[in-house]
Amino acid sequence: MAGFRHHAPASVDISMVAYPSVTLLVDLSEGAGVAYETHGRHEHGSVVVGLLPGDFRTTGRGVGELLQIRLEPVAAAAMFGASTELSGAVAALEDVWGRDAGQAEDRLRAAASWDERFTIAADILGRRLGAYPPVDPQVAYAWRRTLTSRGRVRVDGLADEIGWSRKRLWSRFRSQLGITPKRAARLVRFDHAAHLLAAGHAAARVATESGYVDQSHLHREVTTFAGLTPTALAAAPWLAVDAVAWPTSSPTQRPARGSERIPDLR
Repeated sequence: MAGFRHHAPASVDISMVAYPSVTLLVDLSEGAGVAYETHGRHEHGSVVVGLLPGDFRTTGRGVGELLQIRLEPVAAAAMFGASTELSGAVAALEDVWGRDAGQAEDRLRAAASWDERFTIAADILGRRLGAYPPVDPQVAYAWRRTLTSRGRVRVDGLADEIGWSRKRLWSRFRSQLGITPKRAARLVRFDHAAHLLAAGHAAARVATESGYVDQSHLHREVTTFAGLTPTALAAAPWLAVDAVAWPTSSPTQRPARGSERIPDLR
């Protein structure tokens, strides 16, 4: 999780870059707060953003605060139920959690510091973690292997490792996490490449290090997942704050829970 403050005298428009997690955006602003545009809709308030949300943008002006929480799909399924309904979708947090959403926002907004907010959020999430049955252990293992391999694992190999047929893994993985194993691997590999590009690495080198056939292959995948060229993705504002907001984030490390050094978006 990470906290954000924005001070925008003019309107700010930031497109979300696909990431291998279900994302909670909890709006803690006073007044109008942050607005979201997706699939032709314009909404306000806290939202749950599923995997592969497509064209999703945050907009707003003035002063506001936002708590962003990234949930592995395995954890999201235990909090929201099977993630199939959230894949490719954006839902108001109130529609998912009911009146608990408003109570959570009130507790977080009243906290005296961001560290206190992180503690409250962890408590809220922990209490909801067992709201739904967990995913199959084999599915959880397949997700972890996909993540730690940076998307460079074959579905047939995963099926062999867990002792399932390829068809069974495909079916269970998709029904419980809302994405196919192959698509998940492509998303994880894209995310690794996107952050290398944002760090200033040349596209040709990124293609090689991320396991793409060539630079053209990288270009096609970036266009598929972000709707941008590799050059434009490297400068995407959504990625620009990741090194500050998630300083220890990696496929094998959990992100830091945060501190008072909250990114300021201007």
